[in-house]
Amino acid sequence: MIKKIAIIGLLTILVFHGSLLWAQPGDEKEKPQPLSRILFVFDASQSMLGRWQSDQKINIAKKFLASLIDSLDKVPNIELALRVYGHQKNFPPQDCKDTKLEVPFAANNAERIKHKLKLLTPRGTTPIAYALEQTEKDFTPCDNCRNIIILITDGLEECNGDPCAASQYLQKKGIALKPFIIGIGRNIKEGFDCVGNYFDASSEQMFHKALQVVISQALNTTTAQVNLLDKNGKPTETNVNMTFYDNVSGKMKYNFIHTLNNKGIPDTLILDPLPTYDIVIQTIPPVLVPNVKITAGTHNIIPAETPQGSLRLKVSSNEKTVKNLQGIIRKHGEMSTLNVQTFDETKKYLIGKYDLEVLCLPRLYVNDVDISQSHTTTVEIPMPGIAVILKSVNGYGSIYQEKDNRLIWIYEMKDNLLQESLILQPGKYRVVFRSKYSEKSSYTIEQGFKIDPGVTTNVKLYPN
Repeated sequence: MIKKIAIIGLLTILVFHGSLLWAQPGDEKEKPQPLSRILFVFDASQSMLGRWQSDQKINIAKKFLASLIDSLDKVPNIELALRVYGHQKNFPPQDCKDTKLEVPFAANNAERIKHKLKLLTPRGTTPIAYALEQTEKDFTPCDNCRNIIILITDGLEECNGDPCAASQYLQKKGIALKPFIIGIGRNIKEGFDCVGNYFDASSEQMFHKALQVVISQALNTTTAQVNLLDKNGKPTETNVNMTFYDNVSGKMKYNFIHTLNNKGIPDTLILDPLPTYDIVIQTIPPVLVPNVKITAGTHNIIPAETPQGSLRLKVSSNEKTVKNLQGIIRKHGEMSTLNVQTFDETKKYLIGKYDLEVLCLPRLYVNDVDISQSHTTTVEIPMPGIAVILKSVNGYGSIYQEKDNRLIWIYEMKDNLLQESLILQPGKYRVVFRSKYSEKSSYTIEQGFKIDPGVTTNVKLYPN
């Protein structure tokens, strides 16, 4: 019985690990596409009773919007909602809070929205800014959603609100993308330029076309490629992460590790064309490509100058005396840390000059390290040695480098340890020590010693 259990357990382990070991590149899955949530903000104020070509504006808008919603009902990965303003209170008096979410977001709710449209009767005023502000409550929290507002109106703000400020707030908070506005019956573009993407519908045919164009732009993703250019302007750089941020909200939208296909051409990316992007190419140091606008329906080429070379840090021996020795990499003449690189490692950097601080004792500084295009620059340091400090009692002391008849402090010893091992660069040193139990400075012990490459030196601090 015990043998059977052991065999079953072994098989389980093998199956589990086998599923990891045998995973093929074709098993990789792309990230799920975001859910598109489209909120129609519909004008049902008194002015929508006005005549427009074949009928009243309200009836024409209802008809075309209902037809559009019908066509969207079976589109996958989409939810619709309807907010209306100017339909609950008669004017006068003016009610500047006359707006309501009539149909909240849900899948396959086209019939509910069409039914609500049929029942709408224009009555009140036009509180556009307030209606936009209220949409914040309509978009419930969602980790993978595109929130889109389509405002359909025949007039401008009538309640002294600021639709531009309301739109900016929604975008900066990442609540919704830049709204679409369809102006019915007359050109009111100047009043909405700062609010969002305006479409003029001066005729029924143009209104119908505007609805189609807006939905096409709202739902259709588009393609792009990022060309990471070397010093010669060729797109040869690759294998680095690219982070796409929404330019208005600052929220992170995508991360892609740049890839070249088997023909050496940058991989095609599928992007949402609605936001303006700030793209950070995560080289060392990073490169910012700001204010990138994507043109829907075309293949976009996004250039970024990222010429790179490599830096190798090396110790001049193959012995394993040094473990995890690191160096701080900085731009030449600057103090901010770009990277902490381990020795015996090769790392890419943008071409240019860098300063290196080796985290050894004493510190080594190598300035003006030149990184050039597609070339590996090697910085080699001497092989260090080891100093073993042996004390008979606990006490106070430091280790100094002897240089030009001067003592340069490099390390304060632990007062509660009787033995310490330090990796030191080759050279002359002096240790100065006094027992914590001594009552006179004259009992101070000092001893000079020398460190040779790859050699362990014992330094004994025993009183005479």
